[in-house]
Amino acid sequence: MAPYEPEQNTSETGELRAGRRKAARYVVPVAVAGVAAATIGLVPALATSGDPKLPDVTAQELIEKIAASDTEQLSGTVKISTDLGLPSFGGDMAGGLAQGGGSGGDDGGDGAGSAADPQAKLMELATGTHTLRVAADGPDKQKLSVIDDAAEYSLIHNGDDVWAYDSKSNEVHHSKSAGKAGDSGKKDAPEDLPKDVPSTPKELADEALKAVDDTTSVKVDGTAQVAGRDAYRLVIKPKQSGSTVGQITVAVDARTGTPLKFTLSPSGGGSAVVDAGFTKVDFAKPEASTFDFTPPKGAKVTEGDDAKKFKGEASEGKEFKGKEFKGGEDLNGLNVIGKGWNSIAELELPGGQGIPTGGSGDVPPEAQQLLDSLGDKVSGDFGSGTVFKTRLVNALITEDGKVYAGAVTKDALVKAANAAS
Repeated sequence: MAPYEPEQNTSETGELRAGRRKAARYVVPVAVAGVAAATIGLVPALATSGDPKLPDVTAQELIEKIAASDTEQLSGTVKISTDLGLPSFGGDMAGGLAQGGGSGGDDGGDGAGSAADPQAKLMELATGTHTLRVAADGPDKQKLSVIDDAAEYSLIHNGDDVWAYDSKSNEVHHSKSAGKAGDSGKKDAPEDLPKDVPSTPKELADEALKAVDDTTSVKVDGTAQVAGRDAYRLVIKPKQSGSTVGQITVAVDARTGTPLKFTLSPSGGGSAVVDAGFTKVDFAKPEASTFDFTPPKGAKVTEGDDAKKFKGEASEGKEFKGKEFKGGEDLNGLNVIGKGWNSIAELELPGGQGIPTGGSGDVPPEAQQLLDSLGDKVSGDFGSGTVFKTRLVNALITEDGKVYAGAVTKDALVKAANAAS
């Protein structure tokens, strides 16, 4: 229970949970979901040691080495620490963010969907420190296990099957791929599998390198040793002021070109926003049995189609009176302002209104307190609104339903809103 919450009976607790879920629906599409996707998608930082003597390379040569890397087989341990300045995404909040508050997480047995659903579980990587075991053998076989003190969560992709198992709840989530190859030659991933989780190490570097353009400084800044392997340090920095990104550092394996370490440092200083990388790594082919999975005896198994049916029913529930955010379908008039690291997405929320308030009757007082704690009230030529903050992505939501979001400072968002008014 949060410090500001009074004791509540069962009914009040249920209302508070519903209010938090509803609040999450409004905030997440513009301030949180994109952050989680970006940070998870940019994975692989960890302690390095030594400055190995390696042949000199230019930044262009190192980028080309990453692009040419054909590493598709490996196994190892990754430690990831993420500090976005957000509350924990465990339990109810994780389920609410990932699925509109309908399922996931430890919900006290209220009939929600599978606790093993990847959409909810992998959102937890957006906050805190986690230890992961990873393995890959080409585009059709990957395994990721999140290790906790007393439990383990595993996501296994083997051919047409994707299994997710949560040992704490003894629940299994199963889905099938579409069975057809896309432009890349890989089979389409199932809808239930988060699209922003890379399936091969090469994809990790690809995400960071998408930002490299004429607004970016890129250089090789010495060498390091990560997980016992010699590596080059590639440093990527915005040339522009106003970005919340200070720099990105990628440690690139000198032999294979595989990214071993990723660190995203904020322009405001302090600890890294994302600090993730291998502590152990082996580029040998993993045993085939690594990707085998059979549901344990007594485990509750949820099929992907059943989960999607549940989500549809949940979105029509009586507890949510307002219009539910439906992702891309509801991004009205999406426009990009600016260039490079200072790009700001401008769009309109459905219904032409901003975040609901306690006075509207749509949000319980406790949920309104949660919303207020996450945002700063601002005003300008555009009127008034609220800036929802993380250490990486900020979003301004005006009272008339306009949204301005990007990896930029609060002042940059207010300036963009004023210019557009």
